Amino acid sequence: MVWMGNQTLIPHFILLGLFTHSPLHFFFFSIIMVMFLVALSANGLMILLINFDSRLHSPMYFFLSWLSLMDLMLISTIVPRMAVDFLLGGGAISFTGCGLQILFFLTLLGDECFLLAFMAYDRYVAISNPLRYSVVMSRRVCWIMVAGSWLFGLVDGLIQAVFTLRFPYCSSQEIDHFFCDVPTVLKLACTDTSLYETMNYVCCMLMLLLPFSVISASYLWILVAVLCMHSTEGRQKAFATCSSHMAVVSLFYGAAMITYMRPQAYHSSKQDKVVSAFYTMITPMLNPLIYSLRNKEVTGALRKLLGRCPCGRETGLG
Repeated sequence: MVWMGNQTLIPHFILLGLFTHSPLHFFFFSIIMVMFLVALSANGLMILLINFDSRLHSPMYFFLSWLSLMDLMLISTIVPRMAVDFLLGGGAISFTGCGLQILFFLTLLGDECFLLAFMAYDRYVAISNPLRYSVVMSRRVCWIMVAGSWLFGLVDGLIQAVFTLRFPYCSSQEIDHFFCDVPTVLKLACTDTSLYETMNYVCCMLMLLLPFSVISASYLWILVAVLCMHSTEGRQKAFATCSSHMAVVSLFYGAAMITYMRPQAYHSSKQDKVVSAFYTMITPMLNPLIYSLRNKEVTGALRKLLGRCPCGRETGLG
């Protein structure tokens, strides 16, 4: 323990977790572990397919491979730690460990916000200006967009991690969450954090609304372009291509906005845990499934890969 005046600073935090050790919660924990394994397998397979099949070497799949990598890293930042705490008990996490979890989590969250916006812009260019698509969305431009996503996410994560852990914490050690979420951690500070919480709220609004505005504008123009198409087949292909991305955007931004754009007065620990579980566990599992199930190019690449495997040839696949 460290003393600060007449206050005792706590040496570490304790994560209370998502579950108790009741039979029902053991069942829910098992479901989450299955989801974790599905997310790892599906996102890993998506990255493999995109790099393996030359037909998927286009900007859309280039961004999709990075989205899969971010989802894989995001769920790996949260679930393994939560599983260990649940199985072994305790939940103690050092200040450094908590800071690193905040850094990685917010970096990846910010990355996805901006990457989804760039993916929407990519679809806008592909549908509205197909003749110049290869020029506008060149390899160099795609790499700049991905690098920009990581840079914005890293800056946001680094600022919030550093400023959050600069406050003295001298009340309860218990974080009523299954990971170090900034708003929940700040409740334990023994000094006034209202100014920082307001700034943090504004920052989250900008990090969510700016990319979401790009996505909304892109899809508005896509809708206009699709309605102007004379080919029914072209319309169906455009809607099929964009519907997967719109589903992913709705899942991710819906959960993130509920969490970070509501005033603190409307938050409850149970609601925050459920919503956080949605975009840290469920969304990373669903994203590759949404993109692959309705995508003939991805399923074709999977058949081709299975056809090259000895097991695939023996069973007549491919």
